[in-house]
Amino acid sequence: MALLLKGGEAAAAMNEKTAARVAALTAAGVVPTLAVVRMGAREDDLSYERGVMNRCAKLGIQVKHCLMEADASQDQLLEVIRDINRDNSIHGCLLFRPLPAQINDKAVREALAPEKDVDGITDASLAGVFTGSGVGYAPCTAQACVEILDHYGIPLEGKRVTVVGRSLVVGKPAAMLLDRKNATVTICNSRTRNLPELCRQADVLVVAMGKRGAIGGDCVAPGQVVVDVGIHTDENGKLCGDVRFAEAEPVAAAITPVPGGVGAMTTSVLAAHVVEAAGKGI
Repeated sequence: MALLLKGGEAAAAMNEKTAARVAALTAAGVVPTLAVVRMGAREDDLSYERGVMNRCAKLGIQVKHCLMEADASQDQLLEVIRDINRDNSIHGCLLFRPLPAQINDKAVREALAPEKDVDGITDASLAGVFTGSGVGYAPCTAQACVEILDHYGIPLEGKRVTVVGRSLVVGKPAAMLLDRKNATVTICNSRTRNLPELCRQADVLVVAMGKRGAIGGDCVAPGQVVVDVGIHTDENGKLCGDVRFAEAEPVAAAITPVPGGVGAMTTSVLAAHVVEAAGKGI
C-alpha cells in the first residue's frame, strides 16, 4: 500500500509558518492583503474563491473583492488592475481566469505588476521561475507539487523526475522548480512516444495533463512517487485525477490522493505568497 501524500498535512505545516509571519507583520503595522478580481460568477471560480477566503480568514490575511459583471469591458478591467498596482495597502492580486471572450487575456495579465502577481500569471513572473531571478511568484499549483514533496522528505537531488504536461500553469513551471532542486527532469506530453516507458523510468512522476484518468498502472513503476495534479468529476460524480488511482496506488511507494492532495495545498501557497509580498514592503 502506497504512502498517501496528503496535501492537508503539508498545508497545515505551511499555514503554521505563514500565521507566524502574519502576526509579526501585523505587529509591525502591515496587514497582508489580497485583492480578488473576478468577472461573472462561474461555479468553479466561486468554489476556489470560497477556499481562498476561508484560508485567508484563518491566517489573518485581509481580502478585498473587485467583482465585475461578465460583460464588463477590457478598459474597465484594466482600470481595476491599475488601481491595485497603485494601492500600497494591497500586496497581492488573484485574477480569475479564463476571462470572458471580449477580454484580451495577455493585455490584462501584463498590466498586473509582477510584485503583486501572487499566482504566477504574468510573463515576468514566469521568467522569474525559469531564470531564478526572484521576480514575481511561481504559479501556486506548480509550487504546491514541490512543497508536498519537500514536506514528506521525498529526495529530489539527482533523482529522475518525469513531468507529464507542458502548460505554463503547472507542467513547465513545476519542471523548472524541480530542476532547482537538482533533479533531472524530463517533460512529456500527450504526443510523447513510448510515454508509459518514460514514466516508469522516473523516480518521481508528476502528472498534469488535464485529462481524466490519462495515466494508468502501465505508467507506474514499483517504488515510484506519483504526484497527481488533475482534478475532474467521474461518471459517478466523484472527484478523480489524471492518474487512475486504483491502478497506480498498489504499485507506487507514495502517491497524492484526489481529492486531498495537490489541490489542498494551493490556497496555502497563495496565502504564503501574499504574506511574502507584504513583508517586502517593510
